[in-house]
Amino acid sequence: MPSAVSPCGGGGFWVMDAAAAFGKTRAMQPASPREMARFIDHTLLKADATRRDIEKLCAEALQSGFYSVCVNGGRVALARQCVRGSSVKVAAVVGFPLGAMSTKAKLAEAESGVGDGADELDLVMSVGMLKDGARDAVRQEIAEVVRVAGAAKVKVILECCLLTREEKILACQACMDAGAAMVKTSTGFGSGGATLEDVRLLRSMVPLRMGVKASGGIRDTATALAMIEAGATRLGTSAGVAILAGMLRGEAQP
Repeated sequence: MPSAVSPCGGGGFWVMDAAAAFGKTRAMQPASPREMARFIDHTLLKADATRRDIEKLCAEALQSGFYSVCVNGGRVALARQCVRGSSVKVAAVVGFPLGAMSTKAKLAEAESGVGDGADELDLVMSVGMLKDGARDAVRQEIAEVVRVAGAAKVKVILECCLLTREEKILACQACMDAGAAMVKTSTGFGSGGATLEDVRLLRSMVPLRMGVKASGGIRDTATALAMIEAGATRLGTSAGVAILAGMLRGEAQP
């Protein structure tokens, strides 16, 4: 594992490795818009997103230096084409937004996303399966997606708003055992988004080799900084441009 990350994020290193290098449980606070940009997955997952919308998303990511763009599976090839030759990664959602489809369907979606050029997969965990008490089945499904993903990193969306504290802990354990690269709080389409309490819990439950992605309701600079302070190593948001503008204006620290 790399011992640190460059400010430009070159080589595909995780931002969280800067925290790991210094034995910290949280990533280093970004001190500039450029540093903040490397935490952000610039996201557009609306059903009515057009080709022009995806092209605009990618143009903003290139201009701002965001870590990645996160899109639905049907837009991965377009996003890959738009950011080709840059350091911006492409993330594709799998099983989005409910996570309730079959494992076979998720595997097909994961394979398609990687084939179209996704560097990362944001997989929605089978929440109902976890609530059934079938933790082994949850772990196995995640492990199968990790296998199909190959070199692509798998981030597992827990949808924390639907889980008890104990279920969140069990979900983190399943993700660790399955070889996931990150745990993620939310789809942004559920009844609640990222909370500081959930980010702190997830960070405390997974090792430093794994990241924690906060997603859902992160729309301003103060919230973004607070999530990073709580332990987030990646932020999923559609408001990245506004967050960076807030950094330039020196908006409130967490």
